[in-house]
Amino acid sequence: MSQKAVQQNPMRKIGVGKVVVNIGLGKSGEAIERGKKVLEQVTGQAPAQTRAKTSVRDFGIHKGEPIGVVVTVRGDECVPLITKLLAAREKKLQGSCFDSRGSISFGIKEHIEIPGIRYDPAIGILGMNVSILLERPGFSVARRNRRTSRVGKAHRVSRDEAIQYFADNFGVTVI
Repeated sequence: MSQKAVQQNPMRKIGVGKVVVNIGLGKSGEAIERGKKVLEQVTGQAPAQTRAKTSVRDFGIHKGEPIGVVVTVRGDECVPLITKLLAAREKKLQGSCFDSRGSISFGIKEHIEIPGIRYDPAIGILGMNVSILLERPGFSVARRNRRTSRVGKAHRVSRDEAIQYFADNFGVTVI
């Protein structure tokens, strides 16, 4: 199949499936509330709490205790959010941020590096993890409730395609 035929097929078009922004705080209480405020500032959505799966006695963490916050963004809000988050990284990503299945993950050390976010002494400085899933049309067959099916190997987004997508659409340079 020629490159021109691949570009014309609408089912081969790559898009952003979802963006997941996560802050792992390691403790509950007031820290969770500060993390919620930060994620709400960054994404504009209400975050959910993540709970500890097991107890860790050395860190004082009990099973079921809230220890982090997470937001999943889908749809039209993804591209502006990715643009803001990449600006905090100066549009540079390591090659190791890209995996073989079309996912990109990177960290932001200080949330105040994100454009439009101001330092608040009541909140402090928090870091966050960002995961972005790229997919093509038709990927919903793997997630639907009835008659699920697998996505073929040729239809998945490869590492090189993900790097090319980020370079073309967001101006990212891979180090």
